[in-house]
Amino acid sequence: MDSAPVNWEALDRLILDFAKSENLIDDSASTSIISSPSSSPPSFSSSYQSRFIIRQIRRFLESGDIDSSLHLLRSHAPFILDDHRLLFRLQKQKFMELLRRGTGEARDSAIECTRTALAPCALDAYPEAYEEFKHVLLAFIYDKDDQNSPVANEWSERRRFEIAGLMSSVLRAHLQAYDPVFSMTLRYLISIHKGFCIRQGISSPISDLTERLLLEERDPPAVPQESFYEAPPFDEVDIQALAHAVELTRQGAIDSLRFAKGDLFQAFQNELCRMKVDVSMLDELVREYCVYRGIVDSGLALPSVPGLKTLAEPLKVGQSEPGYCSSRNYSFEGDNTNSKHSDGETSVSNAHMNGSPEDSVDVNSIQGTDVELRYACESTNYSEDCSTSGSHQAGISKVLQRNRNYTSGERSKRKRWRGRQDDEDYKQDVNATSTDLSREQQNIFLQGLEKHPSADIKSRDDKYEIVLGMKELAGRGMAAEVVEEVTALDPNFFLQNHILLFQLKQVEFLKLVSSGDHSSALRVASSHLGPIASRDPSLLKPLKETLLALLWPNEDALGKGLPLHALSTSLQFAIGRKLGVEEPQLMKLMRATLHTHNEWFKLQMCKDRFESLLRIDSLKDVNTPLISACSMSKSNADSCTHGSSQVTISSSTRVSEDGSSATQESSRDVCDENAILKVMEFLALPRADAIHLLAQYNGNAETVIQQIFA
Repeated sequence: MDSAPVNWEALDRLILDFAKSENLIDDSASTSIISSPSSSPPSFSSSYQSRFIIRQIRRFLESGDIDSSLHLLRSHAPFILDDHRLLFRLQKQKFMELLRRGTGEARDSAIECTRTALAPCALDAYPEAYEEFKHVLLAFIYDKDDQNSPVANEWSERRRFEIAGLMSSVLRAHLQAYDPVFSMTLRYLISIHKGFCIRQGISSPISDLTERLLLEERDPPAVPQESFYEAPPFDEVDIQALAHAVELTRQGAIDSLRFAKGDLFQAFQNELCRMKVDVSMLDELVREYCVYRGIVDSGLALPSVPGLKTLAEPLKVGQSEPGYCSSRNYSFEGDNTNSKHSDGETSVSNAHMNGSPEDSVDVNSIQGTDVELRYACESTNYSEDCSTSGSHQAGISKVLQRNRNYTSGERSKRKRWRGRQDDEDYKQDVNATSTDLSREQQNIFLQGLEKHPSADIKSRDDKYEIVLGMKELAGRGMAAEVVEEVTALDPNFFLQNHILLFQLKQVEFLKLVSSGDHSSALRVASSHLGPIASRDPSLLKPLKETLLALLWPNEDALGKGLPLHALSTSLQFAIGRKLGVEEPQLMKLMRATLHTHNEWFKLQMCKDRFESLLRIDSLKDVNTPLISACSMSKSNADSCTHGSSQVTISSSTRVSEDGSSATQESSRDVCDENAILKVMEFLALPRADAIHLLAQYNGNAETVIQQIFA
């Protein structure tokens, strides 16, 4: 499956917003790994507090603690209990939980519950409620272990999860406590990716990620109040858009719109948030991406442990403990930390990488939009020895020392990864209390240090510092310094990545032109750009375009040339692969899902109505730079980019404004939008199938329907 170009800076912003919204990062200036006991608790946004309350209510319901959930609802969302439909379900579940205890005292409490709460509520909850009330009373005489009893479903613990999911859906909508945009975007893209692969009969190259990240189960839908059933009819365009976007039946889409009072985008968000994701795995993918892109430092923040000052490696723990970063098991093998997945375990590559600065660089300071430089990404041969032993290690040490001088200030700007410690931190914030790690947790902490010798940690971290140092230099436009550092690291690197060298020399040339030093610029062109282009004819056109910068004496030539962010990303990937530093799995996931998003809406022959809401349009906002090697031959480009994170896109491959490709316009022209919707509605067909059928019958919807039912 092909890859799509991605605006990584736009993704950086989405990821940073996600991490801040979920309090996964610490914005404090200190990058100390262990939190100071005197440090102030983090601040919490109202949206975060609402999501926290919903999670707490959900956990209480899933554990059968109905009283605690009712207490939280009375304190934070009393309006929910005014809906007798929901209150009846809660009281019914409370009745079952009391009986589940199996004691005489609990049985008496269950009888009291039916008299004072359950029976009165059943009278006016909904028409079927009183029948349900009488039915649930059978639990008095049928044992919970009797699978053949008429109330086996009521005894099932699955009921807990159903009511917990329902309450989460209702609370989320009423409190406007939607998940961060990135979380919703990822669910949407993965959902489309899965559907596209099934429809086209192709295998997904990222199925190991998508199957584990996006779960099949969804929360139950929020049921609209009876007064909403008389709502005016909704636009069929909205109904079909919602139904196909989140895989609902037509009636399900109508009910969702009724609950949202006709607001299509609110209904869409409600439905997206019903999809369940593996939160722990998502956090790991985000952290891996953050350290790779330099948004956060690689340290792990934990509560204070007496006598312990620093921790240089994430712990290997089976499950999250109070006060710990929510994490799965990490698996490191030597210096090459490829991502692996096995049953019951997620192993995220590069979880220990040191990051580089956050998005403090002004993206808009460079004119022209970032682009994935497909042809400059990686070496043509990755089988060669990339070890750091012997003389090669000595070279790395020198490069590392110089890069540290360049990037020490930038590294201090990296944020600290806290992890999902929201429950403990929020309780600490509310109660103004502090807790220390238990003795068992301290033992796990110390065992984690023993498993990862500091020498190995230093060797791995040095590689990441080199990669990030090169990225920072390239991002600042320090092309000459980059060439010097890379050559010191590996004298043969640019022999295998000559296009990357060409682009760096382009930047050096443009900087000299911008400073007015035309003679030095021409020396760079004659000494480097010319010889490289003579060996690769596909670079002659970019060379000519580069020389045009001499005609812009009063303008920023560099701003009109290569986007530095794309160049720095290309360099980061190429150097990283050379040193055995794999790209984050999230980058592979985004490229694949954005590609299928493009292809899916080509089939649908329409524009995605929700892509702006989810920032998908900004993730695809990748334009061709003025001066680039985009004219190089396809074979040469492909040879440089197999498995790469850098790709280009030509204007001829972009979809039209309405999402259709040029070859599909003829089919679209014969189809009226109302005819398309009519066929979709009557035949319950996807949009693409409806259009193809209409095209066969000159766009006549009635004829299509008659032929199908004939």
